[in-house]
Amino acid sequence: MTQSQPEVALQPDTPNAARMFDFYLGGKDNFAADRAAAQMVLQVAPWMPEAARQGRDLIARTVRHLVQERGVRQILDLGSGLPTRDNVHEIAHRIDRDVRVVYVDNDPVVCAHGRALLADSTSVSVVQADLRDPEQVLAHPDISAAIDLGSPVAVLMMFVLHLVPDERDPQRIVATYRDALAPGSYLALSHASTDVDPELMARISAIYARANSPFVPRSHADISRFFGDFVLESPGLVNMWPYAEPPATDDPRVARTGYSGVARKP
Repeated sequence: MTQSQPEVALQPDTPNAARMFDFYLGGKDNFAADRAAAQMVLQVAPWMPEAARQGRDLIARTVRHLVQERGVRQILDLGSGLPTRDNVHEIAHRIDRDVRVVYVDNDPVVCAHGRALLADSTSVSVVQADLRDPEQVLAHPDISAAIDLGSPVAVLMMFVLHLVPDERDPQRIVATYRDALAPGSYLALSHASTDVDPELMARISAIYARANSPFVPRSHADISRFFGDFVLESPGLVNMWPYAEPPATDDPRVARTGYSGVARKP
C-alpha cells in the first residue's frame, strides 16, 4: 500500500460520527466527546444501540446477497467506519476467500485500526480518502491496484450518505461513482429518513451539528434518486432490506428510521 494518504487531523475533542457509532455498538474506540454526544442522542432515541446492531445485520445480509446470490467478487466499501464484528470482508470470505474488498474512509483512526486488523491480508485493503471526492477515490492508486472498474463491482454506501450535507451535492457524488462502474455492478446504500418522525430526526440532527459530520436524513423520494437508472432488487427501497416489512420482533421505531436498497447497473 502506498503511504501517500491525505492528512486528516485527529480531533478527540470533537464528536466523531464513526466513533459515536462504535459507542452505540458497545465498542471502545471512542473518546469522551464522542460518548457525551452519543449519550445526548440516546436521551431522544434510546433505541439507537439496537438500530446500530440492526444496521450491522443489514450490512451482513446485503454482502451475503451480493457475493452468494449475485456472484460479486469486488467490493468497494465507502465510508466503512471502524472495524467491528462481522466486517464486510469476513462475511464475503466465508463464501469466497478470493473476493477483493477495499475499505475507504477519511478518518485516521478508522484507517489505522483497519490496517492493523488487515496487516497480513492480500485481498483486503484500507485506503484513507474522502468519499465526497469521487474523482480522487476512483483515481487512487491503491484502489486501482485492487479493483478492476472494467468488471462488475459492488459499491457499498451504508449509513454514510446522511452524513453528507446538501451543499456537497451528494446526488452528484453518487452519480460519479455510478458512471464509473461497469454494467452488472451494484450499488447498495442505507440512509436515515425524515418520513416517519421528522421532529425526532431534527433533534438528532441538532446534536450531530456539533460533530465532525452533519446528520441529514432525507425523504424516500430523495433517497431513491441516488440509484439513478440502476434497477432496484426486490423488494425495492424499504425499511430493512430485503424485508418489505420488518420482522415482528423488531422495535418499529428502529425499523422506520430509514431506508435501504440494492440496485444493479443495466
